[in-house]
Amino acid sequence: MLIKGPTGCGKTRFIQHMAARLGRPLYTVACHDDLTASDLVGRHLIGDHGTYWSDGPLSRAVRDGAICYLDEVVEARKDTTVVLHPLTDDRRILPIERTGETLSAPDNFMLVVSYNPGYQNLLKGMKPSTRQRFIGLSFDFPQADIEVEILMGETGVKYEMAKRLVTLANALRALKEHDLEEAASTRLLVYAATLINSGMAIQQACHAALIEPLTDDEETINALVEVVNATLG
Repeated sequence: MLIKGPTGCGKTRFIQHMAARLGRPLYTVACHDDLTASDLVGRHLIGDHGTYWSDGPLSRAVRDGAICYLDEVVEARKDTTVVLHPLTDDRRILPIERTGETLSAPDNFMLVVSYNPGYQNLLKGMKPSTRQRFIGLSFDFPQADIEVEILMGETGVKYEMAKRLVTLANALRALKEHDLEEAASTRLLVYAATLINSGMAIQQACHAALIEPLTDDEETINALVEVVNATLG
């Protein structure tokens, strides 16, 4: 499965929740530029009694019939993600060249990858031959009433405060195409609500959790402060 959506909208939490609901082990890999096929599949290591093979998270997930989740898969090199191809077509196998072993994925094995479409460019993107091996699911920020419930459940803030924060977030999200590269995410709202619930002043919490993480530009920061003041009063 391929899950795509903006930063902080709940992609990873959704996978964690589904793994818990299904009672399945979950192996999560945070993808990055230096991630190699060996990091996923495994490698030989040196121990007290010589060399031995150590499975990577992908191999362990296949053996255990678990869920393997590759977070921000577009950050990994394209030559690394090619190792996924035999697992994501009708073969459902993982060849381990260094040991000569071929793992057959059980029916309950699942491979999930996620990424933020906003980060897509010519250098960082999934190969069509990789993308087309997955079914896709698009995520976005929750509807306002649901986001209010999320804030209340995650942080314990009261309904009125949660509603004010969601209203503020939607006002900031309207600026994304103008002055901001990223929108105010549900994750940042949870941080702000947590600070407020711990006793921090509302404007101060919003400045620390919503404004500073979004931009370093002083003019943009001042503009966002005005939005916060106008929305929260």
